[in-house]
Parts: sequence; structure tokens; C-alpha cells
Amino acid sequence: MIMERLRATRRLLNYSPKSFFAPRSHPNSSEHSICRSASGFAHWGRYSEHQKRRFGGTVWDPLGIGLGKASTIQCRYFGSVAAKIQRDPSFSPLNSDDISYFKGILGEKNVIQDEDRLAFANTDWMRKYKGSSKLLLLPRSTEEVSRVLKYCNSRRLAVVPQGGNTGLVGGSVPVFDEVIINMSSMNNIISFDKVSGILVSEAGCILENLVSFLDNQGFIMPLDLGAKGSCQIGGNVSTNAGGLRLVRYGSLHGNVLGIEAVLANGDVLDMLGTLRKDNTGYDLKHLFIGSEGSLGIVTKVSILSPPKLSSVNVAFLACKDYFSCQKLLLEAKRRLGEILSAFEFLDNESLDLVLNHLEGVRNPLPPSMHNFYVLIETTGSNESYDKEKLEAFLLRSMEGGLISDGVLAQDINQASSFWRIREGVAEALMKAGAVYKYDLSLPVEKMYNLVEEMRIKVGSSAKVIGYGHLGDGNLHLNVSTPQYDDMILAQIEPFVYEWTSKHHGSISAEHGLGLMKANKIFYSKSHKTVQLMASIKKLMDPNGILNPYKVLPHSISYSTV
Repeated sequence: MIMERLRATRRLLNYSPKSFFAPRSHPNSSEHSICRSASGFAHWGRYSEHQKRRFGGTVWDPLGIGLGKASTIQCRYFGSVAAKIQRDPSFSPLNSDDISYFKGILGEKNVIQDEDRLAFANTDWMRKYKGSSKLLLLPRSTEEVSRVLKYCNSRRLAVVPQGGNTGLVGGSVPVFDEVIINMSSMNNIISFDKVSGILVSEAGCILENLVSFLDNQGFIMPLDLGAKGSCQIGGNVSTNAGGLRLVRYGSLHGNVLGIEAVLANGDVLDMLGTLRKDNTGYDLKHLFIGSEGSLGIVTKVSILSPPKLSSVNVAFLACKDYFSCQKLLLEAKRRLGEILSAFEFLDNESLDLVLNHLEGVRNPLPPSMHNFYVLIETTGSNESYDKEKLEAFLLRSMEGGLISDGVLAQDINQASSFWRIREGVAEALMKAGAVYKYDLSLPVEKMYNLVEEMRIKVGSSAKVIGYGHLGDGNLHLNVSTPQYDDMILAQIEPFVYEWTSKHHGSISAEHGLGLMKANKIFYSKSHKTVQLMASIKKLMDPNGILNPYKVLPHSISYSTV
């Protein structure tokens, strides 16, 4: 036992640069920066300069930018969800006069009716939700968005705002025949202040492009997502995306300083402030952060960007049980303090999926499987001090029995490889077959209990895995099956929502409500709270044209408030 502990300690502090992994680097990475490898749904977007994603060999190019015609996608539409929704009869059908009007505003090439391009824009990346829109619009300015919405409101044409279409709850695709307003043509960086670190950009900027721009300026985005190669900052703000850095930099509610948004009637709200402090009345920008395009379309964003720090360290660790993961998190917060920038966990089922379904990914630890794995990242300004501090923490944790084994990355390639394991879980799940995905906030001590109870509930009919952002109490619960089965879905829901509500959690931690969870909101919010939300929606969008059937429960969304 003592000798095995010594061997594990040596591995922890002397992980060979000749790693098991094929080197992966990023063209914009500096000597000390770490570029995480792409993964999950972002894996497809990451390898594209033209917003393309891959669905098992099928090229995803919703806007048809230089890719030609793509193969047909086989979609699984959750009809059981859609069957409970009826198209709102107050919405007008699209006609030829509407199309002519839009062409007059946007130009013919920005009014898309091509069936192949519409097929992609109508379908979410998981092939789970599919609408039947006949029109995709590509505005190039706030003025064009304003004119489009003003017309749609006057005609009662329902619309769905769309960014990179990387959502997981059906929020960015039509339910029926809504007009799609895609923001990808509004992709300009407007300004950047190196003194304050404040970036102002249009909503259609791809997150990874902003990351690269800021990296060259010596700054970083406070938001880091696996989907960064495809998602757009306007969509990130509209869904209040969380991601990997929240434990260090907080949510977008804290980092977004201002927005510009267009209301349903075409009015432009200029709240594009760049001040850290502005205490003049109601801070209305927060209504749009996380509203999923149901109150207005975000067209510009100002966001606070932290300086890029020179020292980044990543450790991949094994723990014998979930209690050890919790204790390790507590110790990391106490002893790593200001340099702790990420604390992620995954169970052995997650690692097994990644190793079996992703090419070129291997376990950096000896072959014996452990029950849990933790990825810790530190970011600071003093390389020797930060590494010494992390090593002291790891040795102490090893001696205290919190860590069973572990490795500390010695270079960028190894660090990127460690992140590839954690970020690759979503992609591996897609390759394994059908998957039911749940994004939950729970008290940390209760998080994994749900995974264990779900395994008992579904038995051998499905594989249940748990992973996520342990540092901020965000569990990604996934139930993997060879194919979608309504009997399995009935075992999962409403149990997962009831369990979460019983333990005072949230049914959506960072993915939003969209279509999938609109009717589930009462598991996390009181009726009076939801009624107030509906009143705000009625005030700002009286005709209900903005992203209908999403976010609010269908029983009250369109009733008189």
C-alpha cells in the first residue's frame, strides 16, 4: 500500500511530457496559455471556420456558406412534447407579400427559402427538435432587425431568434412555422478598451473568435464553453450560458455591463453601457440575460474581460468515492483560493464512454478504473508560486487519502488532453446512441445521489452517467440508450424534476428552459413568480411573437394577464 502511494505521488509530480496523448495545440496559444480541445457539440463547430458542425459525417452548415449541399439528417423529433402544443391560431401564415417586403429590407441573398438550408436551421444539433419554418432571415444591422420585427409584429408573424443553434432544450429552432432570424451576419467587434478590459461586439460574433481576439490583446473571455467554435455571444447572453469558468469569474449577470436589444414592436433599447457602476433605476439588461429571446432580440453586448494571466496548471485526479470529491472541492477552495479557476468532475461511466467512443483519447492514469475523476485548473500570475501551491495541495490531498491517483500536466498538450477527456463526454454520448440530457443545479452533497437513484430506477435498460461543474453545483445527468424509447422517458420524467424540486435545486442550471422545460418551470419557481414573468412578457411582447412556446408554461404564456 505504501509503495503504491509513493508511485502515485511520483506520477502526480513527474508526469512525463511524452504523454499518452497525441499533441493538440491551438494557433493562438502562447507558451503559458492552455487551449482546451473541442468537445461535445462544440467539437463539430471547433474544427470549422464557417460555422459548420458534424453529425457523424454529415456537414452542418445552416447558412450554406461555401459548403454546397449537405446530406440529409435523420431527426428524432420528440413528438410526445409537440403533441401537447397547438399552433397559436392568432399567428398569421407567411405569404408572398411578406417575402417581398423582407427582400426589400435585407436584399434577396439574405432572405433564405432554400429547402436544404432551411432543413438545418429548423433542426437542433441533437436532432431532437424540428420545426417547419419556410423562411430564414439574415439581418446585417440593428436597424434591419428593428424593421423586420416591426413588420412581423404588425402582421403577427411569429419569429424565433437564432445564433449558433447549439442549445440543448429546443430554444433556438422553430416549433411550427415561425420565421427564423439568424444573427450570424452581425459579427463585428465594435470596440475594445485595453485599460478597462471592456469589449463591445455585435451579437453574431462566434465566442471562439472573441476568445482569439482578446487573447491577442492580452485578455480572456470570462465565459468558456465547449461550444465556443459555433455558439454566438448574443445567444450566450440570451441563455445566460454558464460554462467552465463560472467558479472563478461568475455568471454573465455579473460580466455583462450592457446590451442593445430590439423589442417585438421594433423599438431599440440602447442599454449598451460600459460602466462598472450605474445605479440609475432598474437595471433592465438583466431581463434579457437568460430570457432566451422571448422578450427581445439582443443585437449588441458589452462585456468585462479579465486580463490573461501567465500561469495555468491543470491536474487530472482520481478519487475513490463522491465524498472524497466533495472534500477535495472544499480543500481546493480553502488552499488554492484566488488561483482556482475550474473544478470539474466525472464518474467512471463517463470516462469509459469517452475512452470507447472518441478516437485518440486515452486514460492518463494506470488502467485500473477509479470511481470518480476530478479536473482542477489554476490560473495565476506567478508560475513558480502557483505550481508550488498546487503541488503542495495535491501532496496534502494524496496523503490525506482524498486523491487515489493523479497526474499534473507538464505542458500545453497534456493540459489540452486532460480537458479533452472532460469536454468529450457530450460527444461520446452522441456517438453511443440516444441520450436524455438533464442540466441541474443541486446542493453539492446531494448531487450524485440523483445519479445513483436514477440507475436503480432504469435498471439495465439504460446507462446513467453523471459529470459536470462540481465547483458551482451543476450536475449534467445523462441517460444513454441505444435508441429513444418512450418507456424509458416515462421512467426518467417527471422523477428527475420531482427529485430536484424536493432537494431545493433548479431544473436548469445553464442550458435554459426552451421548449423542453417550459412546462416544468413550476418545479423551480412559484406560481406567483411565473405569473409575474408572464406579465412582463405580455407588457414587452403583447402579441407573443418572440420565440413562442418557449420558456413560459403554455397554459399561461398566451392567456390574458
